[in-house]
Amino acid sequence: MSTTVSGLPDGVLSEFLSADAGYFLQAGRLLERGESEWQSYEVWDTPRFGRLFRLDGCFMTSERDEFYYHENIIHVPGLAHAGPRRALIIGGGDGGSAEELLKYPGMEKVVIAELDAKVIDIARRYFDAVHHGALDDPRVEIRIGDGMKYVHEDGPAAGDRYDLIVLDLTDPVGPAEALYAEDFFRACRALLAAGGALSLHIGSPVFQPERVRALVERLRQVFACVRPYFLYIPLYGSLWGLATASDSLDPLSLDEAEIDRRLAARGIARLQHLNAAVYRAQFALPNHLRALLA
Repeated sequence: MSTTVSGLPDGVLSEFLSADAGYFLQAGRLLERGESEWQSYEVWDTPRFGRLFRLDGCFMTSERDEFYYHENIIHVPGLAHAGPRRALIIGGGDGGSAEELLKYPGMEKVVIAELDAKVIDIARRYFDAVHHGALDDPRVEIRIGDGMKYVHEDGPAAGDRYDLIVLDLTDPVGPAEALYAEDFFRACRALLAAGGALSLHIGSPVFQPERVRALVERLRQVFACVRPYFLYIPLYGSLWGLATASDSLDPLSLDEAEIDRRLAARGIARLQHLNAAVYRAQFALPNHLRALLA
């Protein structure tokens, strides 16, 4: 949500997580603020997270905690896949998801379908610590335009198929809402190669339980295997949900020994959050989440 929390002192950044709860942190120094064709944006240098990016008043990414989100949205499906070579990111203009995908030695092509060119511009100028040059890697193709159109029209017309499709999006409100609909999930499924998987974030089960439940139900209407998993993401101020969805790929089919073997074989090192034990543990749902997602 884009509304700021009232009653807080100047110099504080805030965001509502629900109608009656929010999250705030000390702002630090404003580096840039403006309006693109699609949304408002802000870049801050903060005491807690370093450089931080917001869209329409919502926290998107920061240079100090981006790994919680990007490592998990990419490597949970990526390690379960036999060997990803082609990936599509819808959104993801900060480059963090692309940077993680490029760690796979067989990765040949990553397409970023980003609606807002300003996000790419901001990332290039301020967030090298998030993308580490991935936005200018020759394997990365950036398409500025509507992700909906790419998935429904441009991708199928070109005969494209992807091993991984990553919905690295803002929350399912405003321009992004249609990208969380069942019809869009079906269109993504049609673009997946055999053995491929979709990954996305599904929100906070603490503050947005109905959203989480609804998104998992929609995914289950489309895909044979849907695996939600949860972790705490500091910048988002809460326990947060992600999910992988596929007709054949199941992250829970990997035990810890196999995860360790694949990390070593693929040369994926220096991860800050994800390891074999964490990979498995994030799928262990406490009773209240089992009930929510039953």
